[in-house]
Amino acid sequence: MRNHTTPLTNLPGTQMAEVFQQNMDPYGMMTSVLNAQAAWLMHPQELSRAANDFFVDTMEFQSHLMRRSLGLSDESMIKPHVDDVRFADPDWEKSPAWDVVKECYLAFTHRTEDLLFATPGLSEMQRRRAAFWARQWLNGMAPTNFFFSNPVAMRRYVETHGDSLKLGLQHLMRDAKAKNIRMVEADAFKVGTDLATTPGQVVLRNRLVEVIHYTPTTAQVHQMPIVIITPWINKYYVLDLTAEKSMVKFLTDQGYSVFITSWKNPTADMADVSFDDYLLQGVDQAVQTARQLCKVPQVHLTGYCIGGTLVSTYMAWASRHFDAKDHPVAHWTLLATLTNFSKPGDIDVFIDEGAITALEKKMAQTGFLDGNDMATSFRLLRSNSLVWHYFEHSYLLGESLPAFDVLFWNMDTTRMPAAMHSFYLRQMYLHNNLVKPDALSIGGELIDLTRITQPLYAVSCKDDHIVPWQQSYRIRQHVNVKTPVRFVLSTSGHIFGIVNPVVNPPKRSFWVAEPESNESSEHWLAHAPKAAGSWWPDWLAWLAPQCGPMVDAPKVKAKSYPDLGPAPGTYVFEM
Repeated sequence: MRNHTTPLTNLPGTQMAEVFQQNMDPYGMMTSVLNAQAAWLMHPQELSRAANDFFVDTMEFQSHLMRRSLGLSDESMIKPHVDDVRFADPDWEKSPAWDVVKECYLAFTHRTEDLLFATPGLSEMQRRRAAFWARQWLNGMAPTNFFFSNPVAMRRYVETHGDSLKLGLQHLMRDAKAKNIRMVEADAFKVGTDLATTPGQVVLRNRLVEVIHYTPTTAQVHQMPIVIITPWINKYYVLDLTAEKSMVKFLTDQGYSVFITSWKNPTADMADVSFDDYLLQGVDQAVQTARQLCKVPQVHLTGYCIGGTLVSTYMAWASRHFDAKDHPVAHWTLLATLTNFSKPGDIDVFIDEGAITALEKKMAQTGFLDGNDMATSFRLLRSNSLVWHYFEHSYLLGESLPAFDVLFWNMDTTRMPAAMHSFYLRQMYLHNNLVKPDALSIGGELIDLTRITQPLYAVSCKDDHIVPWQQSYRIRQHVNVKTPVRFVLSTSGHIFGIVNPVVNPPKRSFWVAEPESNESSEHWLAHAPKAAGSWWPDWLAWLAPQCGPMVDAPKVKAKSYPDLGPAPGTYVFEM
């Protein structure tokens, strides 16, 4: 009998499993689940205990079902998770028959996931990966996804005299043509008309980026401009949605001169575009453009998501490339940004050597990673809310898609250049080299985050499943110990924690404090004061004294800059 500590990787047949994964299952979907099954079979004592626990649960559940079938009142044994709204309709609770269907499904689902997370002989990563892929199948098999096991769908069919399924079939054909389960209609909004409407001027265009300078709305602005480096995953206008939600409009209305990057949607001829190019032709060009247009020696630099990772890299690059007195950035802000990728959250189920190699082979054929592939990966991380919710409501209930601006932006995907994306996955996610001093050479300079001394304002989001806030917090440990850092933790997730306008009454809240260089995230959160509302005013209170006196607003059409057209530019319209 094998000891329960025997790692599966040491067992016979593992090499065969690896060959299967590389050739038939490059992303490890089936392999991870099969490995977990094999691990349980090779640990019979643990399997026997698990089977006994399952038997006890089954007996208790049968008693519960008996009481419900007799019409007796009995509290549900198994309840959906707080964020699981699939069974919110009262029929799932009131009707004994539908309650049985719901609880059987939930019991099987919870027990399966618990077993996979407890699999002996596997690493934590292998367990999480097995549970993730099993969860995708379990979510797809939910009774809410089938007409004859969904009481809401059948009731809607009767109420609409069959129109709900007729409309659902039309929606299915629409999505089949688009090769995607849509979350919002393709024509629900028009960029430049409904979204991204803040007035401005394109002041730089190169092969990789357009830089937009927003028209000041005040007679005077702070002397130092703000340069925002947006993610090149999706389009830039997440920070300029509607007038009420636009971060850039909020900044201009408060007397700031704002520049933002709008990245080109890469094509096959850009396969060799590198991470270095994004730094040199993107960030550095945007910074130099703002300096020249505003006639200032330094700017405030802000980065969001992967744009923030690039900004962090740029700050380390600039600390070596420029003399201290010539550094072009006075202070900086990170929004929902990873620099330490050791625990990157749920996304790590897609990150290993086999998956990256398979992705590189695919990108070698096209020159890029298609935007739909990237979007699918992120949607799978929250498949119930981002996939199956729309499957049920569009196809089974025949509901129209809501005109939701953030979802429209989310569906407006972009491609990733092959060279850049391979470098990013390998050097950041796989090897975590950004936080290792001098492990990366970018733009001709060795990257060392500990050389960064410029004051930092960092924002994370408590419910962010793409950038876990505890990992984002670790930037405090990687910059120079003398670097002043103000850290904010906003409620909500990766988008709404950042796109967090000032409203009354407040919708969200935030914690804020200055962490010590060696302070843990748990200790910081325990003593950080919590405030209601948006963190945007706190950011401005931090920025204002550092961005210099008020001066006359710079003219958008400077003599040295050609007329490249109004915002939102041209790159944002590339499909």
